[in-house]
Amino acid sequence: MADEVVFLIYRATMEFPKEEIYGLTSQMRRAAISVPSNIVEGCARESQAEYLRFLEIAFGSLRELHYQFGLSKRLGYFDGYDISGYESKIVETEKVLGALLRSMRNN
Repeated sequence: MADEVVFLIYRATMEFPKEEIYGLTSQMRRAAISVPSNIVEGCARESQAEYLRFLEIAFGSLRELHYQFGLSKRLGYFDGYDISGYESKIVETEKVLGALLRSMRNN
């Protein structure tokens, strides 16, 4: 799911204004790629505590991305583009990752 979010964000930000290339475009892409990257890196760690920490970082990046996505919508950067389902994919990923975090914390 996190990988799909990265793909959607890269596709969505391709049409952002050129003056945002080092601003919101870069921030959104970095936040998006951080999610699966931290999940994968956490899986490679030796302890469950380390894995949990990387999942928490991934979740924080996902929440950051969700805010940036909403800001981009309010700024009109998606006007004229079909982004239906993008935000719901972000929310769905937040729910799954959040459930995994809760499950691991309860163990």
